Amino acid sequence: MEALNQAKEAVADRIGTPDVALVLGSGLGDYANGLDGAHAIPYGEIPHMPLSSVEGHAGNLVTGQKAGKRIIAMQGRAHLYEGNSPGEVAFGVRLMAILGAKTLIVTNAAGGIGPRLEPGALMAITDQLNLTGASSLVGPNDKHQGARFLDMTTAFDPALIETASTVAVAQGFELQRGVYAGLLGPAYETPAEVRMLRTLGADAVGMSTVLEVLAARHMGVRVLGISCISNLAAGLSGSPLSHEEVQESARRVRPRFESLLSGVLEAM
Repeated sequence: MEALNQAKEAVADRIGTPDVALVLGSGLGDYANGLDGAHAIPYGEIPHMPLSSVEGHAGNLVTGQKAGKRIIAMQGRAHLYEGNSPGEVAFGVRLMAILGAKTLIVTNAAGGIGPRLEPGALMAITDQLNLTGASSLVGPNDKHQGARFLDMTTAFDPALIETASTVAVAQGFELQRGVYAGLLGPAYETPAEVRMLRTLGADAVGMSTVLEVLAARHMGVRVLGISCISNLAAGLSGSPLSHEEVQESARRVRPRFESLLSGVLEAM
């Protein structure tokens, strides 16, 4: 908690009290640049904030206004596969929560497993499978942040999912729904692992998000998760997987993603 308080003290005067927090994943970070009065604070200026070494993750905490709401957004995130601890992976989300955000919209680029999840689709996350082998709740529990044992029955807020779905219909497309599986990475899944994930009930797979959601729910923050389906998971297409493909797919779907996100913020 001391590290979080130090980080809070370093940025609170420049941020104020946010209404909504965003985590913007691979290729989606530019949304924050369009906030009214956008102001970026590099992660390197925030005590204890882990840096991201992944291309497509700018590494800024951005504040601004959108739809009459004060927004705080992470342009990029830290991952377990970079060598970070679970606590470091979730540090940014916890920081935005102690700054006052009560709602989190977490986004990612993911591989599609479900039959309707073609590249370019947007999917509201209805539930998650944490298959990273780690948890951001392991270790001594700070009761000021949340209870020792956390109920995850509604990890993703049903009312926020309905809001996002309604916005999507009004914008002329269907927001898919499905279960997101978070794996350690950084290697993409094998075809056998994808078949396993399908058997377990996963509709999309990625290397982020699940530890952030645990931390947010631990602190009583409502969560909406949106996956940008950037590619078909291994074995479901004839093409090898690459990070370049993920970034390019995210760029193509970005106008629809940004329109959806702005609509959700307006409707909240």
